[in-house]
Amino acid sequence: MKYALVTGGSRGIGRAVCLRLAEMGYPMLINYHANAAAAELTKSLVEENGGRAELLPFNVADGKEADLRLTAWLENHPDDSVAVLVNNAGVSADSLMIFMQNGQWHSVVDTTLNGFFYVTRRLLKDMLTNRWGRIINVASLSGLKGLPGQVNYSAAKAALIGASKALAQEIGARNVTVNVVAPGFIATDMVKGLDEKTLKTMIPVGRFGKPEEVADLVGFLASEKAAYITGEVISINGGLF
Repeated sequence: MKYALVTGGSRGIGRAVCLRLAEMGYPMLINYHANAAAAELTKSLVEENGGRAELLPFNVADGKEADLRLTAWLENHPDDSVAVLVNNAGVSADSLMIFMQNGQWHSVVDTTLNGFFYVTRRLLKDMLTNRWGRIINVASLSGLKGLPGQVNYSAAKAALIGASKALAQEIGARNVTVNVVAPGFIATDMVKGLDEKTLKTMIPVGRFGKPEEVADLVGFLASEKAAYITGEVISINGGLF
């Protein structure tokens, strides 16, 4: 059986992606780090819609823990594989660089960039062996243009984009694609506290995006219809550049 794994799948964009991929028929692996209640809710929502889901808790930024948890799952599912991987886990710790602490830098970079490396590396062998796979990495408008107060976040997402483009060239011949989705302002917990009224005036379509809109894009990239798309960065930001 081919599974889909979404890191940071407990809420926001991750939850919407889990629901969308489950609708496409994939049994879901919902990764989360700390918010067990939110992850349980996502699992329940998948199941209420007729899908299958398992929780797979671990910290993607911890290479040893990630490897142990993924290895254990694969050993317990010898006839199954993870065919779709969505690297969505990320955190923010905004600050002007002059005031930024080491912990703020490392928490953001470790989760986004190291998390992508640890999880993807572990699952890549099966995709290459099976000659089919979809890797979709969730970056950000910050990684494309940079945003003040987000030197750490912008650096992590920009690095994720570069890594995705390189990996796409390494594995394309095996029918494994790697693409990046770069959302702008999406109505999730991560944008709570921002001046939404002012920010909307900067967005040509005049609103924040919905998690479900990002999930639909991810679902397309995970489908056979996107087999000839790889190494691309697709913005979903209402025209904000």
